[in-house]
Amino acid sequence: MKVYLVQHGESKSEIEDPDRPLTEKGKETVASVARYLASLGMEVAEILHSDRLRARQTAELFAQHLSPARGAKEEKWLGPLDDPQKARRLIQQAEGPLMIIGHLPHLSRLASLLILGTPENEIIRFKMGGVVCLSKSDSKWFVEWVLVPELIHK
Repeated sequence: MKVYLVQHGESKSEIEDPDRPLTEKGKETVASVARYLASLGMEVAEILHSDRLRARQTAELFAQHLSPARGAKEEKWLGPLDDPQKARRLIQQAEGPLMIIGHLPHLSRLASLLILGTPENEIIRFKMGGVVCLSKSDSKWFVEWVLVPELIHK
């Protein structure tokens, strides 16, 4: 089982726009990461994202390039302060590789919960538009790889 955790792309500040859509730079960065992963043949069965505009826009860009079989959809329990236990249940129900697009501190807490069994200790530093691949083997979760946008040559 693989889970790809993605922090949304760079977004506008709340002062600029209360809905906080992605900036042009955020859109370009996310599209670049999505294109790169598609060029490697990465497959995702489904993309789940929070109800925030910046997460939805990030999910749409990934879906455009990765063409997940079950598409991209909004899901509860993926907001910045939501309980990561609920997201873990979504992962347990997944049928194939799953991408979750969300926010900090939720993603960090979710990664820690899966790997360490507790959401309290931050073990991964996420980057906007970056991807953390976790894989499960023998009932244990491991970090398989991390892709930060700065590693991709545009």
